[in-house]
Amino acid sequence: MEYTVQKLGKLAGVSTRTLRYYDEIGILKPARINSSGYRIYGEAEVDRLQQILFYRELGVSLESIKDIVTAPSFDGAAALREHREKLLEKRNQLDVLIANVDKTIALTEGRIKMSNKEKFEGFKKKMVDDNEKKYGEEIRKKYGNDAVEKSNAKLMNMTEEQYAEVTSLEAEIKSTLVEAFKNGDPASDIAQRAAELHKRWLTYYWNEYSKEAHAGLAQMYVEDERFKAYYDKEQPGTAEFLRDAILIYTGESK
Repeated sequence: MEYTVQKLGKLAGVSTRTLRYYDEIGILKPARINSSGYRIYGEAEVDRLQQILFYRELGVSLESIKDIVTAPSFDGAAALREHREKLLEKRNQLDVLIANVDKTIALTEGRIKMSNKEKFEGFKKKMVDDNEKKYGEEIRKKYGNDAVEKSNAKLMNMTEEQYAEVTSLEAEIKSTLVEAFKNGDPASDIAQRAAELHKRWLTYYWNEYSKEAHAGLAQMYVEDERFKAYYDKEQPGTAEFLRDAILIYTGESK
């Protein structure tokens, strides 16, 4: 079956402008242009649009989606299985949060009692799942499954006070790092304070702290584009600056 832009847009629930834009950037070209100049899409294009919308739902950028779906090695069936796994992960996260909200509603209505620990379980579970999704493979490869599982368990067992403290500490690291970056010296007192705060933050997640592991993590902040983008979001070069400060702090600098 074939579709015009209007028909495909209506079928998929997207605007004709979106489909034309996908054509312009080369992520979804029509099968052909008919004699009247209209874009015509076939079954292959319908399948690709489905894949694109799956990836968009998972928060993948159009640039990355284009690289994925236009690669010669792209496997549609394998991609669908991956989509299913990611959607199940997302559903599990939502189920935990929904259950947490339901409990809180019941608590406010006086139907149940809920410990302070339970109030934060949904948020902590989402944090664990998000970290696994973004960095799990790299972290497990670097530190091993046992270390990661212990770290996740430590997070899930955090008290309300500890959860508040670690959240506050993360914000303090960022603000201190911004000020330290201004003077450009990773050995300065304020840069070393940022490194110290980072160590304190790690101890909330790690069962055991070591200078070598701390330095290795800092190096990964620079080598892994996702970590690098997180620290460089406000000021490019921040990831390298933090890495250098931590290497000095741990005595692991070359």
